[in-house]
Amino acid sequence: MSLPMDQVGEIVRTALAEDIGSGDITTAAIVDSAQQGRAVIVAKEEGIIAGLPVVREAFLALDSTIRFNAEIDDGNRVTPNTRVATIAGPVAPILTAERTALNFLMRISGIATLTARFVEAIAGTRAKILDTRKTAPGLRLLDKYAVRMGGGQNHRFGLYDAILIKENHISAAGSITAAVERMKSDADPARKIEVEARSLEEVKEALAAGAEMILLDNMELAAMAESVKLTSGRAICEASGGVTLENVRAVAETGVDFISIGLLTHSAAALDFSLELL
Repeated sequence: MSLPMDQVGEIVRTALAEDIGSGDITTAAIVDSAQQGRAVIVAKEEGIIAGLPVVREAFLALDSTIRFNAEIDDGNRVTPNTRVATIAGPVAPILTAERTALNFLMRISGIATLTARFVEAIAGTRAKILDTRKTAPGLRLLDKYAVRMGGGQNHRFGLYDAILIKENHISAAGSITAAVERMKSDADPARKIEVEARSLEEVKEALAAGAEMILLDNMELAAMAESVKLTSGRAICEASGGVTLENVRAVAETGVDFISIGLLTHSAAALDFSLELL
């Protein structure tokens, strides 16, 4: 579950450049460049912490002499007023990196927290919670890391690492059968072919064509349950579309294997943190 820090570094440097531009004019005017100090990052609400390695990278990218100490591990639950990290070193770069570092921590922890709520809601069922590609452009690596920290699992990272024949692919090919046949003739046999289906008839066609995974798109609960019976272990079933915390338990109880949820990464509320200079 570790992060590739070379890629994280690129993301962090881009974010810092966006915020700092030609220079932090307020800090430069007020803070002596030689001034040393300490600061703490404190959780302001309950949730799952995630993103501390990214926060560390944000501070050290501005000054490698800064000492960053995480006091809790990613994936753990925090409560209000929990101290999650201490930072020591030159005050100026600490203040300059503050907002960028907290923005990352708030977003990543918010996604992890929302994911954990969905995971808890389906506890005891066979289903697993998945993310989607509905991530912030440029931040997919961090968004999907956040889902893992919340106890969810990652769907495909991008268009290149898994097959998913969607509605528009089917329209372009003419039918589910034609789309699957073309995919079989072109794809690596080791990759499972997943097909989006919106009705029981489409589920039947996907099964007959040889789909190994079927995405049940925006189906009613009864149709989902019937689709699970139809597949009878011949294909993995993934539910998607319109899933909320209020209905996710009912979706899981249809017997699906996976539930993919776009709002994990496109609509999670940030978890609030503050940095306090001591």
